[in-house]
Amino acid sequence: MATTTLIGLDIGSTAVRAVETGRGRSGPSLVRSGAAPLPPGAVRGGVVQDDKAVTQALRHLWSTAGFRSRKVVLGVTSPQVVVRDTTVPDLPAAQRRAALPLQVRDPLPLPLEESVLDFHPLAEPDADRQVRGMLIAAPKQTLLTAVHAAERAGLHVARVDLAAFALVRGVSWLDGRVEAIVDIGDHITSMIVHEDGVPLIVRALPRGGAEITAAIAARLGISAADAEDLKRRAGLDAADPAAAEAVEAAVTPLAREIHSSFAYLSAGERNVQVGRLVLAGGGAALPGLARTLGAQLRLDVRYADPAVRLRGAADRSRRGQDALENLDRFGPAAAIAVGLTLGVTS
Repeated sequence: MATTTLIGLDIGSTAVRAVETGRGRSGPSLVRSGAAPLPPGAVRGGVVQDDKAVTQALRHLWSTAGFRSRKVVLGVTSPQVVVRDTTVPDLPAAQRRAALPLQVRDPLPLPLEESVLDFHPLAEPDADRQVRGMLIAAPKQTLLTAVHAAERAGLHVARVDLAAFALVRGVSWLDGRVEAIVDIGDHITSMIVHEDGVPLIVRALPRGGAEITAAIAARLGISAADAEDLKRRAGLDAADPAAAEAVEAAVTPLAREIHSSFAYLSAGERNVQVGRLVLAGGGAALPGLARTLGAQLRLDVRYADPAVRLRGAADRSRRGQDALENLDRFGPAAAIAVGLTLGVTS
């Protein structure tokens, strides 16, 4: 019998997305998925600005998608979230969490009392009973606003998870290569570099599809609506050379940010070389993006497949096949929601 998992909930800039999976003998399988649009400005940079609009979208999503549960795991991504390498004493999880404020050696952007701290272990305890991992600090008010918006929609937030970790869980290729997964949203780009599932760096870049659209509009002297249409319809494959150059110029700042993160990893004692880039998020749909980034970064670039861990154990019923087809329509934009639901059971 399949075990029901928590529903993965991704509150993005343009839509709320949720994915429900089940666990059977052959592994995780997709049960249901859905999305509901958000009005412009409701969420910016991973921060809920209009909680009523988010609540309304979540109510609509649950009423139309037919999810069996209201227990969710909520993804968090924001440039305000700090992720740092650190080492802490080997303690039971509850004690370790309580002791985390004492482990913060460097100043945080926010006072400790305004932050929520967590720790993601990366290795077993060493001989001195110390554990190496990542310290995560998120603004408390940002989390509470998102949680309250979900609760007013009748949902129960059982867990909060970093969206970047969900990307590794959901769409990584675990073949020993160092891989970067880049999720391009409307106002924020989440990036995680991992080696066979073990995170190396996590970044949240304040860049995304909205910035690309604005840059195209400014360069070509057209409206934002026309620039958005050009980006979605033709992108870097535009037949007009001026249009193609404008899109490429608009994408270049993001490509430079990605490259600088790779350069940081390859510098010093680490000397880690990224071997593959996986594109996720709604911004990954920009035509020609994988080809252009591959040429600029000299990397193997491919698109995320949110169903890569779900197809093998897919429900062969009509319902199961419909769910997979629905997920395919979302494309790489569903990567975070899928990763959130994998690995956690209610």
